[in-house]
Amino acid sequence: MSVADERRRFHADESLAVYMLRLLPEYSDAKVVRTRDPEVIKTADVVVDVGGIYDPASHRYDHHQREFVDTFGEGFSTRLSSAGLVYKHFGERVVRQILGWHAAEDTPKVHLLFRKIYKDMIQAYDGIDNGVPAYPSDVKPAYKDATGISHRVSALNPWWNQPADDIDQRFMKAVEMAGSEFKERVRFLGLSWLPARTLVEDALHSRKDVHESGRIIVLDQFCPWKEHLQQIEEENKLTEKNHPFYIVYQDSSSQWRVQAVPVSPTSFESRKALPEPWRGIRDQALSTLTGIEGCVFVHAGGFIGGNLTKVGVTAVQAARGRMDG
Repeated sequence: MSVADERRRFHADESLAVYMLRLLPEYSDAKVVRTRDPEVIKTADVVVDVGGIYDPASHRYDHHQREFVDTFGEGFSTRLSSAGLVYKHFGERVVRQILGWHAAEDTPKVHLLFRKIYKDMIQAYDGIDNGVPAYPSDVKPAYKDATGISHRVSALNPWWNQPADDIDQRFMKAVEMAGSEFKERVRFLGLSWLPARTLVEDALHSRKDVHESGRIIVLDQFCPWKEHLQQIEEENKLTEKNHPFYIVYQDSSSQWRVQAVPVSPTSFESRKALPEPWRGIRDQALSTLTGIEGCVFVHAGGFIGGNLTKVGVTAVQAARGRMDG
């Protein structure tokens, strides 16, 4: 395996590229050689970030050529770095390897994860390495953030006034640092994010069993739901007249919550906030006002409320309908 020159500073993209390749059985014991020597490169089984060639058939993955304009595809327009190139060609296998999933197992879910990981993590490697600004150039940041992975990998390089005789060891430390964060992100998305999507998807499809309007969704257990709900609605082409207004779930104290669905996952504005007269009212006073037994509270912002029982929180739509006339 050949990567960038032993005298050259290393970057985050080739560090992660090497880590991903070494997760695969055929490269798990591969020797990493940092070189620009064409004769040495010719002997390598796989080459990343050097060599001036992009040719998947011969496992050459350089992205520095003038004519190189490849992207991940699927709607993404950021030019690939060596991390993105290796991920594009080996990412689904790498994800399976980390999660212990077999090749014929859950192909749609693996591809969903494959795309999500690129969007959330790998694209940043590509953008930073290729000098693509995350914001319009006329936006001046309020402060400097040097905590990102590219900064931390860069900091592992020798200082300008330090000897570089241990640069290979420094590079492998960068490989492990970038790789461990990547691995944990894949595990989180595969073992937490993806099961949450399944819960939300099942609850959305069965919402009319809760109330004929379909405006209330009941989760079997709490999970992060906002991003999933919007994405599943878009995939199923749900129109606004079929959008749910409220999510119901049991909290850690075994009480029940009803939360208004925001207009977008990051918005504080709700599709249909809980009624204004209920806001800031608690306990029996709220039960008397709403006609719903067991009320605990409605937040002053109208985006969330609580009740002692599932029956109580799912009664919101009926009560809301009475108020709306």
